[in-house]
Amino acid sequence: MTLLSRLPSVRGKLIENAPLADITWLRVGGPAEVLFIPADEADLARFMGETPLDIPVHVLGAGSNTLVRDGGLKGVTIKLGPAFGKVSAEDGAKLRAGAAALDKSVAKTAAKAGIAGLEFFVGVPGAVGGALRMNAGCYGTETKDVLVEAVAIDRKGRRIVAPVQELGYAYRHSAAPADWIFVEALFQGRPDTPEAVTERMDAITAKRESTQPIREKTSGSTFKNPDPETSGGKSAWQLVDAAGWRGRPIGGARFSEQHCNFLINDGRATAADLETLGETVRAEVRQKFGVDLHWEVRRVGERVDG
Repeated sequence: MTLLSRLPSVRGKLIENAPLADITWLRVGGPAEVLFIPADEADLARFMGETPLDIPVHVLGAGSNTLVRDGGLKGVTIKLGPAFGKVSAEDGAKLRAGAAALDKSVAKTAAKAGIAGLEFFVGVPGAVGGALRMNAGCYGTETKDVLVEAVAIDRKGRRIVAPVQELGYAYRHSAAPADWIFVEALFQGRPDTPEAVTERMDAITAKRESTQPIREKTSGSTFKNPDPETSGGKSAWQLVDAAGWRGRPIGGARFSEQHCNFLINDGRATAADLETLGETVRAEVRQKFGVDLHWEVRRVGERVDG
């Protein structure tokens, strides 16, 4: 019996053996056993409620913060499509965004509507769903600082509306159950002129372009910044650099010379190259400095032996 034959009928798309490397920012990884692109929230909820619980379910957002291993993903991989990509301003300087909307679209829509406070999203790679899951942020602001509530579908197909206080946010972490699939967010900003908001966004973009390798095959920050008390005040990139791994390759993988907390695929890397490099650096940083670096990039899927 094939996996596809065990899945409920849908109005969206079910694709067997779907390649994932082309839709992740690192451009590596094996295929999804089945890729599901739901038509809308109702289609997703019904699918989740009727899919047998022994079938693994994964969610792939924009692919900016995900390393798919070379053996691909078993079970069902869900990628939210255009129905989940809408962004709209609401009264009271609020903004509602679907989970598939790019973070930079949130910032740009807010700017046009004269809503301040969401400018930082222009510097966050990825989509709203990932930002909700990992409390994404940059330059001093995090998702939790502007979130009112998030909407999710759980493994039983139930719709959950969770206020920000119930999501247990910490640095690059939420306590939301692993089986929740975020579908929507409501953000709170404050009134300002579109010109002033745009000016601050432009400054963030300029800073990011001057300090990060945004035109490379990369995934954003590889490691979370460690606790300053245990790292001697050093950030993740400083520890990677001090361990001697700026620009030093393993296979087709290296840490960027421009910002050495960014993994780079030079076009030849496998997922194994990238993960091996990250684990090698973690081991050397622990050995030399006694600091444990923790992955910020989400690693999923099956390894290929040999």
